[in-house]
Amino acid sequence: MSLEKAEALVIRQVDFSESSRVVTFFSREFGRFSALAKGAKRLKGPFDAALDLLSECRIVFIRKSSGSLNLLTEARLNCRFQPQQPGLTDGLIRLYAGYYAAELLNGLTEEFDPHAELFDLTSATLRCLESADCHPGAIVLNYEIKLLLQTGVFPNLTECAVCGAAVELTGRYAHWVSQGGLLCAACRSEEFAGSSVSAVAIEILRRFCELTTAAAGRIRLTPQQLSECRRLSVSAIVSVLGRKPQTLRYLPFAD
Repeated sequence: MSLEKAEALVIRQVDFSESSRVVTFFSREFGRFSALAKGAKRLKGPFDAALDLLSECRIVFIRKSSGSLNLLTEARLNCRFQPQQPGLTDGLIRLYAGYYAAELLNGLTEEFDPHAELFDLTSATLRCLESADCHPGAIVLNYEIKLLLQTGVFPNLTECAVCGAAVELTGRYAHWVSQGGLLCAACRSEEFAGSSVSAVAIEILRRFCELTTAAAGRIRLTPQQLSECRRLSVSAIVSVLGRKPQTLRYLPFAD
């Protein structure tokens, strides 16, 4: 056993007993892990409001040996996720987008696999979702793309997955989900049908790969562009997870 300190995001909570919860964190120092928070359900518990879902906090925990549940000993709130609500519907969309990001982070990462860049990406995404100046659809698309990139499963948009020919924005392509890439018109057959991807969508996806979270949030995509781009990113996510994310249904952006 060892006493550890970390800067962490709360990404999941499960009731453990009448007064305690098992909290899943994603931390800058240790990546994803879960810890038992004794007394967390009490009105005047030892952790105050530091363990609200999507809160960012400084924690101290006892790291147990493999197979044992870690024990949370201290949690102090840095900031709470509070999306602005110019309208109730918009506020709910931003809230669900935050829950969606937490579900992806929990499902696409390994326990105790440190990834500081992914922590920073998620933190920046939550901050942008709080701002009324950032478009939630673009932020969600950006998070999906960057998460796939940082976990090494983003589709190859530069060459055909079969023949290796360079992807030209004047050509017609299909997304071959199982192989994580595109198929050119010559290689696209009934066996590798895939879903069509337009040149415009490919260009947008490439552009988002290079943008910061804040810059991506300021881009206004048409509903058709957002839908097509997210059809590719979501299909890649589903392929890795083996299922559709549960919170996906609460987002109004077509996938």
